[in-house]
Amino acid sequence: MSTISARQFNRDVSAAKRAAKSAPVVITDRGEPRFVLLSIEEFRRLQDRRTLADILRMDEDIEFEPACLPDHVRPAQL
Repeated sequence: MSTISARQFNRDVSAAKRAAKSAPVVITDRGEPRFVLLSIEEFRRLQDRRTLADILRMDEDIEFEPACLPDHVRPAQL
């Protein structure tokens, strides 16, 4: 994650956008972090508010036909 000042950002927006393609860019104002510039992909990833349980839940039906195993039945040895 890179950091630039608001003044640098205003002077070279293109450089900030290029940097934001690979990682979020923190924009400081008077030395304090104030804003973060990030790619749309990263923004959308952060907007995904699903929990792990939501992600693992299978809401849709899945077709599953297990393969038939050959009959290799042996008598129990007691």
